[in-house]
Amino acid sequence: MFTSVDDVSARLAATGYLASPAVATTVFLADRLGKPLLVEGPAGVGKTELAKAVAQVAAARLVRLQCYEGVDESRALYEWNHAKQLLRITAGRDESWDETRTDIFSEEFLLPRPLLTAIRGDDPKVLLIDETDKADVEVEGLLLEVLSDFQVTVPELGTIAATSRPFVVLTSNASRELSEALRRRCLFLHIGFPDEELERRIVRLKVPGLDQALTESVVRVVGALREMDLRKVPSVAETIDWARTLLALGADTLDEDVVRDSLGVILKHQEDILKAAAKLDLGAV
Repeated sequence: MFTSVDDVSARLAATGYLASPAVATTVFLADRLGKPLLVEGPAGVGKTELAKAVAQVAAARLVRLQCYEGVDESRALYEWNHAKQLLRITAGRDESWDETRTDIFSEEFLLPRPLLTAIRGDDPKVLLIDETDKADVEVEGLLLEVLSDFQVTVPELGTIAATSRPFVVLTSNASRELSEALRRRCLFLHIGFPDEELERRIVRLKVPGLDQALTESVVRVVGALREMDLRKVPSVAETIDWARTLLALGADTLDEDVVRDSLGVILKHQEDILKAAAKLDLGAV
């Protein structure tokens, strides 16, 4: 998919994703080695967007498994279309059970879910397993076979192996520790908050109408907020939202009134807003 680390940076940038050297290098290695990529970091720093950007670069289909507490095999791998099976059994009531069973446990009645969808077919795919840490520990067992051998076993049909391996991205906010078995199968990448220069470039790319001075002020103020002991510090996504807000308000500078009236765009808890309003010194930033 990529010829070099610089090729990764350039092609991701063409989609609107500005990758740091560490991100570009790890994506290149994941592609070259054929390894899944485990991306950890705080919410809103671009983990999911990285998978989307890779899919766009590769002209690949993005297959997404959104993890949550309670997600199980029927949501991650496959399930049978029980309503259709029942209709088939009713229609073939004069047949023997052996004849009916062979029919209803066939491809026609199989409902593939993201993990199975990702390994079937020859078209290029990017498999995004999003917020892996939110799933139950048992779900990791479902992932191991897929990430080790890129195959899924359906008891009624046998083993379905990938003919074309997807590019796999797992994301985690580190709300719980993932198993060592899962980590062993992946390359690891941590995406933290970008430095000021990269964040300015991101804001200029995403909000081109914002002038340079205001862009620099936004990034500096967000950086100052991240140094405070807040319940939830602003993410890169919220920096962009704030820049768009200021553009919509027609603000020329970040004065106290503008900041006070728009803090709810970047801070999502009242206690954080009160703390920022009391401690933020615009003159110092």
